[in-house]
Amino acid sequence: MKKFLGVVCAALFVTSTAEAVYEAKSDTGTEVFNYIENRRREAREQQLTEEQEQLLADIEKAKENLPHEPQAGEPVPAVFEGDDLVYYSGSGEFIATGKVDIIQLEGYRFQSAEAKGNVKEQVVRVDGKAHVLQLTEGAPRVTLDGYKTVYNYGKKTGTMAEANGKMGEYYLTGKRFEFYPDHIVVYDGTQTKCGAKTPDYHLSAERMEIWPEQVVRMYNVKFWIKNKVVGTKDYEERQLGETGKNYFPRVGYNSDHGVYVRDNFEIPLRKHFNLLIGAYVETKHGFRSKAELEYENRDLHAWMKYGFYEDSDDRWIQKEPSLDILYQRKIDGLPIIWRLEGEVGHWRQNSVASTHQEYALNLYHEPIALGKYFLFFDTGYKITKDDVKNSSRGNTTVRGFNYNFLLAREFNEKFAAYAGYSYDKNNSTNSVFDFDLDDYSRKIQAGASYWLTDKDRFVIGVKWNADKNKIEDVDYYWYHDLHCSQAVLRWRGKRKKLEVHWEFVPW
Repeated sequence: MKKFLGVVCAALFVTSTAEAVYEAKSDTGTEVFNYIENRRREAREQQLTEEQEQLLADIEKAKENLPHEPQAGEPVPAVFEGDDLVYYSGSGEFIATGKVDIIQLEGYRFQSAEAKGNVKEQVVRVDGKAHVLQLTEGAPRVTLDGYKTVYNYGKKTGTMAEANGKMGEYYLTGKRFEFYPDHIVVYDGTQTKCGAKTPDYHLSAERMEIWPEQVVRMYNVKFWIKNKVVGTKDYEERQLGETGKNYFPRVGYNSDHGVYVRDNFEIPLRKHFNLLIGAYVETKHGFRSKAELEYENRDLHAWMKYGFYEDSDDRWIQKEPSLDILYQRKIDGLPIIWRLEGEVGHWRQNSVASTHQEYALNLYHEPIALGKYFLFFDTGYKITKDDVKNSSRGNTTVRGFNYNFLLAREFNEKFAAYAGYSYDKNNSTNSVFDFDLDDYSRKIQAGASYWLTDKDRFVIGVKWNADKNKIEDVDYYWYHDLHCSQAVLRWRGKRKKLEVHWEFVPW
């Protein structure tokens, strides 16, 4: 069984919010800061360390000193340094002691106190501790410290025991690493983005495969919080740099619901099919749950949903059940995604029950970078039909266009702001349910984000009812980064409501 992050289909900026790691519930447009903060996080993760920059500089220097350019088919040259080097020209054997530094010009570095090997066979052996750096084009960046290392830098194969280090943004450990020309295999390994000596969270796997296309494949996986297993899965595949997944529970407090705990699970059934289970318990209204039979196959997704669902205003809807089908693709050659979605099912909210239908076609333009500005926009057409039971209201149909525009700017590393305008024909005054709807159609949103310290960010978001020319919501956020998790406080100024939650981020 595996924890999963529930599917969130935001009406605004689908291309940006899908990348979110830093997030909190919002209906004032502040989710645009998720996009900005994650761009910054990804940029930091892509920066070369001093050690990696030094390796590139040393490789360039070594290339300048080569007697001639390597010809096609020749072994890639290597440079050997050490306090004491002994080389046997007949056999090709060498022994290096002291500060041993071996550079292979395709992007590898080996460092140890003592190394043996054979230049003709292009083999390096380190019985004690070795430090290995991989910085080859098209492959994940790897930094490892381990023991009993054997590496053939000509064939690009080798092994290392009891190693730990970093691959991309992930911290790794493993009882045995095997190196191949096109991938790395880790046995009895662990993986986490938490850099603590004892990580707050991690996953373990009997075998991990790290492939050049930045894919990690894991078998017999366990998910851990500290020293407790919180979920398992036979197979997990992940793209390096992939964000937005969080397999761990969220704990918080809400003025309307009291203290709550939210957790989600995924149970693999067969290829393309999963069973998703969500559990939510609170002190004021007790227990709610949901279950989804999920089908995923490239661009097509479908869910049979049953249970309770919550929107950003803490309003709940019960689906008994509902079928949701989504097809989404990018238009060839254009930075535009089109999405076709339909949902049919039985909805219940309080005493109102209806056979509910939604059909929508939407176009989303990828974020447009204009210097320090980012422009987001999308548009679509939606039809909503309700057949209300036990009511004189009868059938209700709402159809019409919607569109959203938002312009954001990064003024500097600390300060960012946005303003936007949106229109949606559907609202709670012409619809049977108020779930995920305002009671007006035209909306103006604006907000700002400021990093007061390296760990504390403050955000304000304002929502303006352009139909009645009045402020509907003013929300204040405080994000506090802990070592491997984040606490988020949200104060809804107009509603006098408080929400606090804590979660592990990023995964």
